[in-house]
Order: sequence, then structure tokens, then C-alpha cells
Amino acid sequence: MASIPKLVILLLCTCLHTLVAHEGYDLRTYKVLHAGSLKSAAVNCSQPKVTPSSGGVTVPLHHRHGPCSPSPVPSTKAPTLEEMLRRDQLRAAYIRRNQSESGSLLEDQTDGLMGLGGGAQSLATQTAGTFGKAFSYCLPPTPDSSGFLTLGAATSGFSKTQMLRSSQVPSYYGVLLEAIRVGGRQLNIPASVFSGRSIMDSGTIITRLPATAYSALSSAFKAGMKQYPPAQPMGIFDTCFDFSGQSTINIPSVALVFSGEVVVDLATDGIILDSCLAFAANSDDSSLGIIGNVQQRTIEVLYDVGGGAVGFKAGAC
Repeated sequence: MASIPKLVILLLCTCLHTLVAHEGYDLRTYKVLHAGSLKSAAVNCSQPKVTPSSGGVTVPLHHRHGPCSPSPVPSTKAPTLEEMLRRDQLRAAYIRRNQSESGSLLEDQTDGLMGLGGGAQSLATQTAGTFGKAFSYCLPPTPDSSGFLTLGAATSGFSKTQMLRSSQVPSYYGVLLEAIRVGGRQLNIPASVFSGRSIMDSGTIITRLPATAYSALSSAFKAGMKQYPPAQPMGIFDTCFDFSGQSTINIPSVALVFSGEVVVDLATDGIILDSCLAFAANSDDSSLGIIGNVQQRTIEVLYDVGGGAVGFKAGAC
């Protein structure tokens, strides 16, 4: 596998804390995390082992404001969670309208964006003749950890669901979300709720679900967290908890089920963000769903454009 060690891609996604799962609990039902890690800020750069699929060219991914960044900007402070969620709302609205809002997504003095969509101008499309029509990435869970991007990724060893494409909007890679599981149990959500497609988007922070699906998820998650007092909503988050005085926290597992019976168990980093359930609701059930980057953390996500599939491999970074 070829590599380019000097080329580093800086992530814009939010990575604010570490959630650590421990042995002794059935990971299909509950996961355990350290409460202190919800607020701690990383100060040292660690280089955890990453396991990209063989083949192609792989480059490392680091958080822009983390200690692993090779080109930190001292005068640029990391945005607060509230600010990132505000920008995330702008991006989600932009995607739904599918029209440009010049500057609205780049107001933090970002140098630029690297496109990996299916449009003619994206890096993935322009390099397909050299590396092939498949790429993958793994988004690191914390500012002090590393992920990777692979162009020309191997396509074996993944749990794959069908990739849905639209000739009207070729930039987006669609998937069909069919169910949600909480604590190992599938929620009673009518199939019609998921009749509209969702897209995979590494630039959106928080996953947007159909309103009915989110309501069921929130209710089930609250039921599994009833030992913790509720906390005030924060921005787009309305399912938050007070973990004061807690050293460890038990949280129900959450899994997304895609077409083809592909079950993606989310890492703890993809379930809780700053003491809140890290999902948001669309205004209705017909709006486009978005699978955001928080839910993709630690998972190698494969875009097999040539094969028409999106793949998932857990614990890759």
C-alpha cells in the first residue's frame, strides 16, 4: 500500500471528548464511559494504530484544532460546540436547498474544502482514472487521535449497503436507512418513515433523522438513561443529561440498520456529545436524512462508486 506521509488532511468536524468503553457489559445493550472524558480537552498528540484497507494511496487525517495538527494557527481558536452546531444547521439547510451560500460554511478562515462527492470537480472523481472508483476514510474520535483517507481503497472486508445516486444531484452518495436499534432492540418505527433516502456526509456534524424516527430514538434512549437527571437542551440537542458526580456512565448502545440488513453499531463517540444524544430531528419525515460525521467516527467508510455500494468496517482508527 502506497502512502504519502507528508500530506495531511485537516478535519473540520467537532471532536471534543473521549468516551471509553469497558469490558463487563454486553456491548449490544449498554456501553460504559468515563464521565470526566466528556469535558476533558486533549493537550498531547497520540498516534494510535490505524488500519486502512490495503491498496491505493493513504494519507493521515488530523483534527484542525488538535495537538496533532502539523500547521496550527495560534490566533485561531477552536470554535465552541454551540458555534459548530450553528454552522452545522447552515450546512444541513444548504444541502437541502442544494444551492450555494457563499462564505457561510467557511467563515472560520478555513483555507478550503476538499470535495469527495460524485460531481465532476471532486477529488474522488478527478483521480478515479489513476486510483479507481473507490475511496475510504476513517474519522478520528478525538482531537489527539488520527484517522486516514485512502484513494483507490480495497473493497473487500466491509459490510455493504446499496449506494443510491441521483442524476439531478450526482454529488451526494445516498443510502437507505431502514431501522434503528437501541440497547439491542429494534425500535417500532413504521417502514414508511424511512421511505426517503439519506445521504452520507462527512462535512455535516450531526445526523439528521426523520422526525418520527428521532422521536422514537429519543424516547428509547431516555428510558435507558432514566437513572440520570435530564439537563437543559443545548442548541439542536433536546435529549441531554446531568452527569454531575458520576465517575462512569452506562449508555444504551445505538445501531443504524441499512438496506441489505447491514447493521452499523455506533462507537460511544457517535452516541453522546457533550452530555447530549448526538442526533437531531428533521422538521418532518419527508426531508432528506443526513448521516453526519459524529456517527461515522472510528468506522472506515467505503465509497465503492464503481460497485455501487457504501461499506462499513468498525474500529479502523
